Amino acid sequence: MSVLTFKSDEFKTFPLILRDYASYTAVIKGNSEKTVCEYLLDLRTFFRFMIMRKRGDSPSPEEFEKISIQNIGINEIKEVTPQNIIDYLMFAGFERANSTTTRMRKLSSLKSFYSYAYAKRHLVDSNPTSDIDAPKKNKTLPKYLIIEEAISLLEAVKSDLDSKTVIRDYAIITLFLNTGMRLSELVMLNLESFDFELVTVKVIGKGNKERIIYLNDAARAAVQDYIRVRLDPRFIRTSSNAFFLSGRQNRISAKTVQWMVNKYLDRAGLGSRGLSVHKLRHTAATLMYQTGKVDIRVLKDILGHEQLNTTQIYTHVVDRNMEMAMDQNPLAEIKIKRKTKQTDFDD
Repeated sequence: MSVLTFKSDEFKTFPLILRDYASYTAVIKGNSEKTVCEYLLDLRTFFRFMIMRKRGDSPSPEEFEKISIQNIGINEIKEVTPQNIIDYLMFAGFERANSTTTRMRKLSSLKSFYSYAYAKRHLVDSNPTSDIDAPKKNKTLPKYLIIEEAISLLEAVKSDLDSKTVIRDYAIITLFLNTGMRLSELVMLNLESFDFELVTVKVIGKGNKERIIYLNDAARAAVQDYIRVRLDPRFIRTSSNAFFLSGRQNRISAKTVQWMVNKYLDRAGLGSRGLSVHKLRHTAATLMYQTGKVDIRVLKDILGHEQLNTTQIYTHVVDRNMEMAMDQNPLAEIKIKRKTKQTDFDD
């Protein structure tokens, strides 16, 4: 993977130190192109902020986006203090309305860069990010479909007789709901990602890490139906090795998949729920755990999580479901009414 594919002309607008850092994270650390690009964009925003503060002006949002960072060098990188970073995070939150999650990512980008500059390249004498804690994120339970809603979504796809890609779309949504794979993992599937017997599929997860996912009967049947179309020369004439193809017979894009999923969520009457492709991954994980037959450590491996605590959110989903189930008991509202005179219930 070459970071030069990051809008090549735009890549050249970054100073040499940031381009070297991008190459290091891509080649040595094995970060995906998407992650490298996000780091670069976050660092560009930070150094634009530093230039703005040094000038002492308050550019409009449009003018801010035009600030060049090409002249950022070692001296500017050394000048950064912990207070500068705290001010930047406040700027991101109040001036740019960045969410807590976005600010956490921006700080993570800075931590990664300064770890490289301090520990790997020895360009700075200290790491200004080392003692800065990440913004506290409110814990929220993941949104997901209950089993009846998931079935309704699949039925909405199956009943779309006007669609020329209904077999492909049904296979995509079935894979999301049954395997919990990420959107990025799905669009990067190739023909050889599946084994000959359609027992497993190999996906490339975060950090370019490979993992094997086993297919259940529903996923296997949906993939098998699509393969018949995908390999039929009457319908598909392309040398592409991509598994899922767009209408133009190129590798399907993430945006196309998102659009398709949103279309069928609307058709299934679920469009107002704030759901998305990623929520189908949550659905798969939640339904697997709710059966009580999937160990949390096994679920961690299925989803490709680095840390077990990332997976443990699904245990909280089940806890909340148990709480709601208790509230549905018809006796839940029956309470003892305290009398004013002395009773057996008084002390």
